[in-house]
This record gives sequence, C-alpha cells and structure tokens, in this order.
Amino acid sequence: MANRLSVIATRTGDDGTTALGDGTRINKHAPRVQAMGDVDELNSMIGLWRTEPLPEEIDTLLGQIQNDLFSVGAELCLPGYAAIQTEQIARLDQALKKFNAMLAPLKEFVLPGGTRATALAHLARTVCRRAERNVIALSEHEAVSEPVKQYLNRLSDLCFVLARTLNEKEEMWRNPGKEG
Repeated sequence: MANRLSVIATRTGDDGTTALGDGTRINKHAPRVQAMGDVDELNSMIGLWRTEPLPEEIDTLLGQIQNDLFSVGAELCLPGYAAIQTEQIARLDQALKKFNAMLAPLKEFVLPGGTRATALAHLARTVCRRAERNVIALSEHEAVSEPVKQYLNRLSDLCFVLARTLNEKEEMWRNPGKEG
C-alpha cells in the first residue's frame, strides 16, 4: 500500500482553502468542509469513548463504526464517491434492535450522565446529531448520498441506546410541570 500522507504540513491551506480528495480546493468554512470536520470530530469522540472499559461487544461495534466514519468522510471528501452501503446501515439497525430490547421503556427524558462511559456516549450522540444536521444542510445545495444521511441518523440513535445500556442508574428529567 502506498503512503497516503508523506508530508503533513504542506502550507497549502495558509490561504484559507483546503483540498478535497479530487484535488479541488474549497474554502475551509465551506459546508462540505464543516460536515467533514463534524464527522472527524465524531470519530475522535468515539475514540475517546473507547478508552473507557466497555463490554467487548460494544467496543468491537464502535471500532467498526469508526471505520465506517472514515468511509463517510471519504464520501464527503470525494463528491460522487460511494463508500457507505446498505449493509453498514443494516448492522446499525441490528445493533439498535438487540440493545434496545434489553432496556426498559422510557417514560421520561434521560439526563445525560451516569457513568463516564455513558456520558461519553451521550456526547458522541450530540456530536453525531450535529454532523447529521450539517450533512443535511450540505445536501440542500450539493449531492450527498442517502446512505450517508441514513447512517448518521441511525448512529445517533445507537449512541443513545448504548448510553442507556452502559448506564448503571438512569436519572430522569424531573418535569416541573408534572411535579407536585
């Protein structure tokens, strides 16, 4: 395999632009770059989450997700390139079904927190939702594949379900309108 990056500091971005995978240069504040950055941040957030002691099954799943997120980034970096497949979305759906089946039904909103691993799962969920919002905003002006949008939507749901799975004791929102 050839080296992907031989020089890290190229200085070509000093003018406020960055290169897409096809060599096209665009502004660093462009919606496509924002979406790519959010997906990169999400991947890093999941990497941080994985530094916590996790059940092996969840850690393995998160490792697969990190690889998938590189594929999402590749699609965003190379307009017209397809890397996310329906099988990857189906894997998230299967995990959602499996882990959600173990949980009690929710009667109120869950406060983010609990264990550190749970708090990181909630943080990953919120970063994923932001990435999804920015990918959707990008898709209003430029082509973005449906599987990328679906993948991010399912992933944010899965982060929530995994947060609940990992939590030792959920703290629910105390709705002031219902108290008394």
